[in-house]
Amino acid sequence: MTARPRTKFRKLDGLLLLDKPRGLSSNQALQRVRHLFRAEKAGHTGSLDPLATGLLPVCFGEATKIAGGLLGARKAYDTVARLGIVTDTDDAEGQPLRERPVPALRIPAIDAALRALTGHILQRPPIYSALKRGGEPLYAKARRGEVVEVDERPVDVHAFELQSAADLLDDLQGVPPQLRLHVECGSGTYVRALVRDLGEALGCGAHVAELRRLWVDPFREPRMWTLEELNALAGRGERSLLACLLPLEHGMASWPPVDLDAAQAHRLGRGQAVDGPFHPPGSVAVYGPGGRALGLGQVEDGRLRPQRLFSWACAPAPAAG
Repeated sequence: MTARPRTKFRKLDGLLLLDKPRGLSSNQALQRVRHLFRAEKAGHTGSLDPLATGLLPVCFGEATKIAGGLLGARKAYDTVARLGIVTDTDDAEGQPLRERPVPALRIPAIDAALRALTGHILQRPPIYSALKRGGEPLYAKARRGEVVEVDERPVDVHAFELQSAADLLDDLQGVPPQLRLHVECGSGTYVRALVRDLGEALGCGAHVAELRRLWVDPFREPRMWTLEELNALAGRGERSLLACLLPLEHGMASWPPVDLDAAQAHRLGRGQAVDGPFHPPGSVAVYGPGGRALGLGQVEDGRLRPQRLFSWACAPAPAAG
């Protein structure tokens, strides 16, 4: 049996909007596209469960420096809540814990339960999650059978809306009682936990049967690429594959912009603060001459300090003459 040739990785900067398939972890999907693009460095901005599909922004090279900011971005999902069954993972990948009859439900009662889970709320994350305690993910403790206590924490749910209850209200033969829902939420919110809590509010329990991430700020109308599409493009040649990448500037639209002249950009690139006054206070996207992105900066008391600069921002200024 012939061994597969080792991938020759290279420096590559940019963003890929991947349509993650069901059945792969976010890291497995990341490694597949990393090898396909032969990128030395890659990271993703916010995990999707293996059951979930949809938008997974992948950062290559210098783009990994803005990944942390994209993690905290607002996100939107469509999900299907299966009523009447509670699982240990709060989704269809887990083991059933309890099964209860689904009571007669009407739209006003469902909408009221959804409204109660909207806004700035306290949420208890699933015990099968990547949250760490003592340096170890909670799911590792749960799989060993340890009792895992998870504290509630504040999250922002901007929208939790009913798209369709036809599968429930029409009492279709052979179709499980389920609700089709739309969610828009902030960082750290678990859709699985929202669906679990909705099921409890409706008196029957529930778990996530399907989940698809639609968008992540600032990519509100993303052109996503499936693994099948990327493999087909790779077969056409390098240029076809690289055409899928977005420049780093596309990922910086969530931060307020600050423009610098050549002298200011050179000073910032040497790690020094630049006098302003600059605004607004907080993290900003810094651009140099010609609109080239230099990275992220921090504005404090009108002065701009470097935060996470791209490698080219730190290059020495060209000699005069």
